[in-house]
Amino acid sequence: MKNNYSLYVKFTRVWIPDPEDVWTAAEITKDYKLGETVLHLKLEDETPVEYPIGPKSNALPFLRNPDILVGENDLTALSYLHEPAVLHNLKVRFLESNHIYTYCGIVLVAINPYDQLQIYGEEVINAYSGQNMGDMDPHIFAVAEEAYKQMARDERNQSIIVSGESGAGKTVSAKYAMRFFATVGGSANDTNVEEKVLASSPIMEAIGNAKTTRNDNSSRFGKYIQIGFSRHYHIIGANMRTYLLEKSRVVFQAEDERNYHIFYQLCASASLPEFKDLNLTSAEDFTYASLGENIFIEGVNDAEDFKKTREAFSLLGVKESTQSNIFKVMASILHLGNIEICSDRDGEMCHISKGDSHLSDFCKLLGVEHKQMEHWLCHRKLATTSETYVKAMSHKQASNARDALAKHIYARMFDWIVEHINLALHTSSKQHSFIGVLDIYGFETFEINSFEQFCINYANEKLQQQFNSHVFKLEQEEYMKEQIPWTLIDFYDNQPCIDLIEARLGILDLLDEECKVPKGTDTNWAQKLYKQHSDSAHFQKPRMSNMSFIIIHFADQVEYQCDGFLEKNRDRVYEEQINILKASQSQLVADLFHEKNDAPSTKSSKVNVRAAKMAPRAPNKEHRKTVGLQFRSSLQLLMETLNATTPHYVRCIKPNDFKEAFTFDSRRAVQQLRACGVLETIRISAAGYPSRWTYLDFFSRYRVLMKKSDLMSSDRKLVCRKLLETLIKDSDMFQFGKTKIFFRAGQVAYLEKLRADKFRAACIMIQKTVRGWLQRVRYRKIHKMAITLQRYGRGYLSRRYAEYLRLTRAAIVCQKQYRMVRDRRAYLRTRQAVITIQAYAKGMFTRRIYWEFLLHHKAMIIQKNVRGWMQRRKFRRARNAAIIIQCAFRRMRAKRQLKQLKIEARSAEHLKNLNTGMENKIVQLQRKMDDQSKDYKAQNVKLQQVNTTLESEVSKMHKELEMIRGQQGDGGQLTSMQKELERLRKELQEAHAQRKKLEEEHGSEKMSLQQRVEELETENALLKSEKEEMNQKIRQQVKTSAEDSNASQREVSLQSELDAERLRYQNLLKEFSKVELRCENLKEELSLTKFQPGHRRNESNQSSLESDSNFPSVSMSEVGDTEDSIQLVEEMGMEKAAMDISLFMKLQKRVRELEQEKKRLQSTVDKMEDLAKRRGSEARSPTSDQEAADLTYNNLKREELESENKKLKDDLNTLRKNIAERAAENNTNNELQDSYNLLLSQLKAANEELDARKEEVLILRTQIVSSAQRQEQNEQVQSENVPNVSEVPDIPVVPEDKEEALKAYQGLAESKRLLESQLQSLTRQHKDELDALHTQIELLKDDIEKKQELLSYTMSLSPEAQVEYSIQQEITRLTNDNLDLKELVEKLEKNERKLKKQLRIYMKKVQELEAAQAAALSSRSRPELTRQVTVQRKEKDFEGMLEYDKEDEVFLLKSLITDMKPTSVSATVPCLPAYILFMCIRHADYINDDQKVESLLTSTINAIKKVLKKNSDDFEMTSFWLANTSRLLHCLKQYSGDEAFMTQNSPKQNEHCLKNFDLAEYRQVLSDLSIQIYQQLIKVAEGIIQPMIVSAMLESESIPSLAAVKPTGYRNRSSSMDMDSGGPSSYTLEALIRQLGQFQSMMSEHGLDPEIVGQVIRQLFHCINAITLNNLLLRKDVCSWSKGMQLRYNTSQMEEWLRSHNLYQSKAAESLEPIIQAAQLLQVKKKTTQDAEAICSLCSALTTQQIVKLLNLYTPLNEFEERVTVSFIRNIQNRLQERNDPPQLLVDTKHTFPVLFPYTPSALSLDGMHIPASLGLDFLVRV
Repeated sequence: MKNNYSLYVKFTRVWIPDPEDVWTAAEITKDYKLGETVLHLKLEDETPVEYPIGPKSNALPFLRNPDILVGENDLTALSYLHEPAVLHNLKVRFLESNHIYTYCGIVLVAINPYDQLQIYGEEVINAYSGQNMGDMDPHIFAVAEEAYKQMARDERNQSIIVSGESGAGKTVSAKYAMRFFATVGGSANDTNVEEKVLASSPIMEAIGNAKTTRNDNSSRFGKYIQIGFSRHYHIIGANMRTYLLEKSRVVFQAEDERNYHIFYQLCASASLPEFKDLNLTSAEDFTYASLGENIFIEGVNDAEDFKKTREAFSLLGVKESTQSNIFKVMASILHLGNIEICSDRDGEMCHISKGDSHLSDFCKLLGVEHKQMEHWLCHRKLATTSETYVKAMSHKQASNARDALAKHIYARMFDWIVEHINLALHTSSKQHSFIGVLDIYGFETFEINSFEQFCINYANEKLQQQFNSHVFKLEQEEYMKEQIPWTLIDFYDNQPCIDLIEARLGILDLLDEECKVPKGTDTNWAQKLYKQHSDSAHFQKPRMSNMSFIIIHFADQVEYQCDGFLEKNRDRVYEEQINILKASQSQLVADLFHEKNDAPSTKSSKVNVRAAKMAPRAPNKEHRKTVGLQFRSSLQLLMETLNATTPHYVRCIKPNDFKEAFTFDSRRAVQQLRACGVLETIRISAAGYPSRWTYLDFFSRYRVLMKKSDLMSSDRKLVCRKLLETLIKDSDMFQFGKTKIFFRAGQVAYLEKLRADKFRAACIMIQKTVRGWLQRVRYRKIHKMAITLQRYGRGYLSRRYAEYLRLTRAAIVCQKQYRMVRDRRAYLRTRQAVITIQAYAKGMFTRRIYWEFLLHHKAMIIQKNVRGWMQRRKFRRARNAAIIIQCAFRRMRAKRQLKQLKIEARSAEHLKNLNTGMENKIVQLQRKMDDQSKDYKAQNVKLQQVNTTLESEVSKMHKELEMIRGQQGDGGQLTSMQKELERLRKELQEAHAQRKKLEEEHGSEKMSLQQRVEELETENALLKSEKEEMNQKIRQQVKTSAEDSNASQREVSLQSELDAERLRYQNLLKEFSKVELRCENLKEELSLTKFQPGHRRNESNQSSLESDSNFPSVSMSEVGDTEDSIQLVEEMGMEKAAMDISLFMKLQKRVRELEQEKKRLQSTVDKMEDLAKRRGSEARSPTSDQEAADLTYNNLKREELESENKKLKDDLNTLRKNIAERAAENNTNNELQDSYNLLLSQLKAANEELDARKEEVLILRTQIVSSAQRQEQNEQVQSENVPNVSEVPDIPVVPEDKEEALKAYQGLAESKRLLESQLQSLTRQHKDELDALHTQIELLKDDIEKKQELLSYTMSLSPEAQVEYSIQQEITRLTNDNLDLKELVEKLEKNERKLKKQLRIYMKKVQELEAAQAAALSSRSRPELTRQVTVQRKEKDFEGMLEYDKEDEVFLLKSLITDMKPTSVSATVPCLPAYILFMCIRHADYINDDQKVESLLTSTINAIKKVLKKNSDDFEMTSFWLANTSRLLHCLKQYSGDEAFMTQNSPKQNEHCLKNFDLAEYRQVLSDLSIQIYQQLIKVAEGIIQPMIVSAMLESESIPSLAAVKPTGYRNRSSSMDMDSGGPSSYTLEALIRQLGQFQSMMSEHGLDPEIVGQVIRQLFHCINAITLNNLLLRKDVCSWSKGMQLRYNTSQMEEWLRSHNLYQSKAAESLEPIIQAAQLLQVKKKTTQDAEAICSLCSALTTQQIVKLLNLYTPLNEFEERVTVSFIRNIQNRLQERNDPPQLLVDTKHTFPVLFPYTPSALSLDGMHIPASLGLDFLVRV
C-alpha cells in the first residue's frame, strides 16, 4: 500500500469518473499523504477539482499509463489494466488512427466504423496468410489465420465466436472470416465449394436479416457455420446450424423497423413477368410489411439485392421451379396477413368475407382448399376422450391463430432453406477437420424485455462461462509452462445464474410446467417464480410490479415482463390448419409440414392387431416440445461442440447509436465492454502477472539502467535478475520464468519512469556539457573577432591616408593636362571655322556659273525642237492637198468610162458576138449533166449512208454554223457552207480510216494496255508511297515543336504499353504452365489408378510425341493461322475454345475454305476423269510410249493438284480476302489499298515464277519416268531379241526418223500441256484480278462515304477542334496502317520462305532421282571387278556437326538432359548441352531430315519440362536449364540464316548456318519455354528468400544498440508460436545478401545472360520491397524513428551490393524506392506546414493511403519523441487529394515484371567445341 500511495505525487496523471465521458483525465497538483480525505487535481482544461477520498466510498483514482503505451495493439500490454485505460486506448486507436481492431488478450475487439475501409482486399489476405498472430496489426484475418494454422498444426477443430449487440458488425466480421478461409483454403478440385459457402450469405441475409432501430441489416437469428477441410486443408464442404429465429417479426415490427428483407425484395421485383402470378404490389399494401411505417432503407436497392439472392440460389443448385415455389410461399405469407377477419356476436365468433381476394391468392399460391382454409381460420377442434367438438373462435383468437400460422409457415420455410443449403454444401468425401464460425446475438437489454431477450441472455451466460473458463485455463497453462508458482485467481463464475435458469425447478422448468397446465397463465407462472426463487442471489422481484422479474446477469441486471412468455414458449399452431397444408397440391408445401416420422412405414409380414375401441390420436410430438426446451437442447449441443474445439473470440462493439462514421460514445462502449467480457479478461490478467517480457527484450529495453560491468556479461538472465532485485525491492512484484519475466500491474510503468529519469538525467548532463562548450566556443570566437577587427581598422586608416596622397598628386596632374587641352581645343576650333567659311563661299560662286551655262543649253534644245515640228507640219499639209486633187480627177475619168460601156452593152452586135459557140457548149454540158446525174445517184446512196453518220455531227455543228452565218454576209454564206461541208467529208473519211486502224490494232494493243495498266498501278503505288512519305515528312516538320515536347512522354507510354502487353502474354504463359502441370498431374493420377471400368482407346492420329508435349507440333510444311487454331482447340478443349471469339472466327473461316477447296478438287477430279474417258474413246497412237507418258503426267499432275494446290493457290486467295476484309474493318484509306496492290503484284510475280518452276519440275519428272520406262522396255526387247539376231537377220529395224518424230510429238504434247496450264493460270489470274478490282472499288466507295461523313463532322467543329481531331485521326490511321503492313509483310515473308524451301526440296529430290538414274546406268555399264578393292575415305575437317542414329536419340536426351547434373559440366564451356543439341540439329538439317529435326526438338522440350517438374524447388537446376534453353534459342537465331541475326557472326559462323529448314516456329516455342522456366526460377527464389525478408529487413539489428523494444502484450506469446524451440528462426541482413549473392554467382556460372540476371535480381528486389513495405504497413511496433534508421541502413547495404556486382543499372534499385521513402518518412520531422510540404514532395513512390497509414502507425519508443498529431495527418491528406493514386493500400507481392530475352550471339565457333568423355556421348560422330 505504501508503494501505491507513493505514486500519487504532484504531476501524476489519473482517471476520475465523469457523468458524460464515463472517465476523464486529471493531473495531481499536490502530493497525497496517507489519511487525507481530499486529492487535489487539475483537469485538462486547467479546472481545479477536489476529489474526495474515503476508505469505503471512494478509493484512490486509477493511474494513467505513460503516453508511450497509449494506442497499443494489445490492451494487455498496458502497465495499468483497468476500465478507463482500456476505454481510452480503444478511443485513441479508433478516432485518431482509425484502427477498428484491437487485441485484448485472446479476444479481438472490433469496433464498427460505419464506413467502407480498404483493409479487406485479397492483398491483405495474402499479407496475413502464414503470419503469426502477434507479428501483425490486429485484424479479423489474423484471428482466422490463427485458427487455420492451429487446425493444421494441432489437428484440432477450431471455432471463432463472434458476438456483440445488434449493429455491432457481427455478420460482417463472420463474413470476412469465411472469405479468408475461402481464399486461403480454396477447394482442390473444380467444385468451387468456397464460392458456395460465400453464396449462402446473401440468402441467409435475405430470409434472416431485417432492419431494426439499431442496425439496417440486423441478424435476427444465430448461426454456427462449420467449414469442413480435407487432410490437405482444402475446403470440401460446410454445414450451418441456426438458433432462435425471431418469428414474431413476421407478424409485428416496431416503429421505424422492417420485416425480413425477402418480403421487400419480392415486392420490389413484383413487376417482373415471372412474378405476375404472385399478385404482389407495393410493400405498403401489406400489413405484415408495413407495420414499421418505413419500407425503405437508405442506400439499399431491394430489387438489386433480390437479383443477388436469386443468383445465390442458382449457384447453390436450387432449380428455377423450386425458387418459384419458395417465392410463392413467401408471397402467401403477405397475403395471409391481409386476410380480413370480421367479428360476429360481440366478438365471440368471426368469419371471413367471401370476396376476400387475399385468401384466394393465399390458397392459390399454396395449393390448398379454399373452403377448408376459410373454415378452419375461424374455427378450431376440441378433442376429448370420447368426442370431438368444432368450436368457433373469437376475433382475437382467430387473429392470433392466423399470425401463429404465418410464423409457423415462415419458420418451416426458413428451416427448409437452411437444410437445402446444407445439402448443397455437403460433401461425400471424408472431413478431416473443421473451423466453426459462430455469429450469435450479444447481451441485450431494452425497456421492455420479453421471451426472446431472455433466451438471448441465457445463451450469453453459457458463452460467458465457457469464455471465462478458457481464459483461466490459458493463464494456468502459461504459468505452468514458464514454471511460475501458480496461485488461484478468483474470477467471476456465473454458474449460479445458469442454474437459476436451467436447473431443476428453474425458470425454464417452471415455464414448461405452466405450459402443460390447461389453463396456465403468465400470472400464475410469475407467482411460482416469486415463491421458488425469492431466496436466490441472482433473482429479484420488482417492487412495483407483479408481472415481471429481475435476473442479475454477469453483464447487468435485466427486468423481464412475463406477458407473452407462455404463448411464445408454446408456439401453438392448430393442427387442422397444418393438415390442410399437408394436403397441398404443391409438393414443396406438403414437404414443409410432413414430419420425418409421418412417412408411411414399409410393409411388414406381421399381422397388425387393431383395438376394438377407437383410441384418441396422440398429439404431434413436435407440437408438444416447447421453444424453451428446443433452445436449451440446441444450446447444449452448441456448447458441446465449442468445448470440443479451440475457441477464438471476436467481440464486436457498436460505437454509437446514430450509425455515424468514426464517432465514439464512451458510455455505450463501456456498457458493451462490460457485457462482452473484455473487462473480465482484463481483470483476470491483472489479478496475476499481466506484463510479460522476454529476457532479450527486457535487456534491450532497460540496458540503460544497468552497470557497465553487467553489460559485458554474457548471461542475460543473470543480468536481468540482478537489475530487478536492485530496482524493485518487493519480490512479489515480479517472477522469473523459463523464457520470460512476469510483472505485476504497474511495475512496467515504474520501470519506464526509472528509464525516463535516467534519460532525463543523461539529457541534463549532456545539455550542461554542451552549453558550457558552446559558451567557451562563443567566447573564443568573440576574442578572435575583436583582434581581427582592430587589425582591419588600423589597416583601413593607413590605406585611406595613402589614398589621399595619391589623389592629391593625381588632381594636380589632371589640372595641368586639362588646361592644355582646353586651350588647344579653342585654337583648333577657330582654325576650323575659318576654313569652313572659305569653302562654302567658293562653292557658292562656282554653282552660280554652272547654273548659267545649264539654262543656256536648255534654251537651245527647245528652239531646235520647235523649228523641226513646224517644218514637218507644213510638209504634211501640202501632201494631203495633192492626194485629194488626184482622187477627184481619177473619179471623174472613171465615171466617163462607165457611161461609155453601158451604151455599148445595149447594142445587138454585141449580143451576137457573145452567143457564138454556145450551142456546142450546151450539148456538151447536157452530156456532162447526164453523167453527173448518174454519179449523183450513186453518190446519193452513199451520201444517205454517210448522212446517218453525220446527223449527230451536223446537229453539233449547227450552232456554230448559225453563228458564222450571223457574222458573214449573205454572199459569203454559201461558200462557207460548201467549205464546211467539204471539211466534214474529209474528217468523216479520216474517221472511217482511223476506225479501221483502231479495230485492227485493238487486239494487239489490248495486252499491251493491260500490261501498261499494271505498270501504271505499280507506278501509282510507288508515287503514292512517295507522296505519303512526303506528307509524313511535312507533317513531321509541322509537328516538330509539339513532338519534341511530348517525345519523352510518348516513349514512356509506349514502353509501358509494351511492358503491359509482354506482361499479359507472360501471365498467360504462366497460367498455361499451371494448366499444363495440372493436366500432367491428372494423367499421372489416371495412370496410377488400379482399376478403371469401361473401355477407352486413344485416337489413331495421336502420336506419342503429341501426348508427351503440350506444345503445338510444328511441321516443315506451311502452318497457317487456322491450322494453329485447330490444334489449339484440340489442346484447350471445346468448352474453353468456345469462349475465345477470335479463335472461333478463325475456325469458322477455315471450315468455309476447306469446303470450297473440297468442291474445287472434286470438280477438277471430274474433269480429269472425263478427259481420260474422252482420250480412251479416241483413236490411240501406235506407240505405247505416248500413252505411258500421258498417264504418268496426269498422275503426277493430280498428285501436285491435291498436295500443292491447297497450300499455294488457295492460301493466296485466302490471304487476299483476309487483307481485303482487314482493310474494310480497319477503315483503311487509298494509301493502304495502293500498298496492298503493290504487295499483291509482287506476290503475283512470285507465284508466276513458282508455277513455272513447278511445271518444269513436272516435265522433268515426266521425262524421267517415261525415259525410265522406255529404257526398261528397250532392255526387255534387247534381252528377248539378242539370242535371235543371228537366227533372224531380216527383222526390220525402226528407222531413226520415227524415233525423232515420236520425241518431237512428245515434246509438242508437253508444250501443249504447258501452254494449257499457263492459259488456265492466266485465266485464274484474270479472275483474281477482277475480284481484287471489284473489292478495291467497293473499298473505295466505302472509303469515300466514310471520308464524306468525316468531312461533314470535321466541318461542324471549331478550327482548333478540327486541327486536333485531324491530328488524332491521322495518328490513329498511321498506327493502324503500320501494324497492318507489318503483319502483312511478316505473313508474306513467312509464306515466301516456306515456298522457297519446298522448291529447294523438290529440286533436291529431282537431282537425287537423276543421280540415282545415272548411277544405275553407270552400274549397268561398269564391268564386273575380278578382285576386291577398298575405298578409303578422305579425311575432312570438323564442320561443327554431330551425327547420331535415330535409335540413339533416347540415350542422347538421357545423357544431356535427364541425367545431367550442373556440376558435371561446371568445368567446361557454359551451356554445353545447348551447343551439343544444336550441332545435332545442324546435322539433321544438313542431311535434309525434317522428321529427325522435329523429333529431336520436340523430345528436347519435353525432356526439359520433365526435368524441371521433377526439380521444381531446385534453384540450381532451374537456373542451369534456363541458361541452356536461352542459349539454344540464341543458337537457332544466330545460325538461322536471317540477316538480322548474322550481323555479329564471323565468316566461319556464317558458313555454319542452317541450309534447308526454317525453325522460326520452334524459336517461338523455345521462347515460351524460356519464359516458363524464368517464372519457375522466380518462384523458387522468392520461396527461398521470402522467410528471410521480414527478419532481415525489419527485425535484425544491423546497427547494434539502435533498436528499442516496447512492452508487448499477450499476442506475442500466441499459441501459434513455437516457443519451446526458441521461436521462429531469425535471419540477418548479411544472410539475405549472402543468399542473393549465391543466386547471382550461380546464374553467372551457368552462363545465363547478364540481362536476364539483372531482371531476376530486379524481380527479387521487388519482392523484398513489397513484403517489407506490407509488413511495415501492418505492424505498429516497427513504425518508429529507430526502425526507420535501421531500414535505411539495410536498403543502403542492398544498393551497395548492387553496385559491387554491376547490377545497379538493372532497375533493381528503383524497386526499393518505396521502402526507402517509407524509411525517410519515419525519420523526418512531422510538425509544421513546411514538414508537410517536404513529405508530400519526398514520398512520390508511396500512395496517399500508405503515407497516411504510416503516419497513423508511427509510434515513439521514448517519452522524448512526439506522436504525429491528427491535424498534421489531415493536412497531409488535403495536400495529397490531387493525386490519382489507386485505393490499394498494400503492394501486390505477386506482381511480376515482363521478362525480355535480348539476342546475345555466341562468339564460340562450333567447329572448336570439345565434348568431354565424362558425358558418355561416344555414339556421336563428328562431321
